Amino acid sequence: MDCIFCKIVKKEIQAEIVFENENFLAFLDIHPQSPGHTLVIPKQHYRWVWDVPQAEEYFKITKKIALAQRKAFGTELIQGRIYGEEVPHAHFWVFPDPASTKDDKNSFTTNAQKIRENL
Repeated sequence: MDCIFCKIVKKEIQAEIVFENENFLAFLDIHPQSPGHTLVIPKQHYRWVWDVPQAEEYFKITKKIALAQRKAFGTELIQGRIYGEEVPHAHFWVFPDPASTKDDKNSFTTNAQKIRENL
């Protein structure tokens, strides 16, 4: 497969990883909506979020990232979106509200560290 997210899972493409376990990976989006914009994906390739068999674990990890973003960026509002059109691999978008987050959205290393410290 020529899936960019599968290549990130295999470490063939570098990404700023904020969380990883046996089944899931969370990393910063290279075109962030706001500081700390994170993509949460299953390591195994599934086309749609609805196809991921470990849905409960998937949602728990996504929630964990969102709560860490709240603390890391000092904002109450964390937005989440389920997309699948631009990359054909299941993924959640989780990001702090752009209007209430003042950090630099392109400071990837710093933003990833802030999230990791609050997990």
